[in-house]
Amino acid sequence: MAQDITTSVKQLVEDAKKAIEEISAEEAMEIHDDMDVVVVDIRDVRELQRDGKIPGSFHCPRGMLEFWIDPESPYHKDIFAKKKKFIFHCASGWRSALATDVAQRMGLKPVAHIDSGFSGWKKAGGPVEKH
Repeated sequence: MAQDITTSVKQLVEDAKKAIEEISAEEAMEIHDDMDVVVVDIRDVRELQRDGKIPGSFHCPRGMLEFWIDPESPYHKDIFAKKKKFIFHCASGWRSALATDVAQRMGLKPVAHIDSGFSGWKKAGGPVEKH
């Protein structure tokens, strides 16, 4: 018997986008070098190896995000304890919308995501470096 999926991923992303701050690739380009901003790349490491990354970004695989944010987790990363603005991105903006929503619900703030993801960053002429 097949599963009866009642909420699509598209609906989850739409719901997340209603609750979070979205910024354009151009807006992210203007602030990504700010010392009070951390750009968090949640893509799979194979995507970084294949496509490169935003210079200075911090890589946090999507599957580890909650564990790295939570200070009670044995996997906690100190970067998430800093008083910074965290800007998440994935390839196209769907995973990062969900990640930003969950990070915000966990209490991380301020947070935002790049609405068009890494593909929008590249299309807007943002710098890219090899992983």
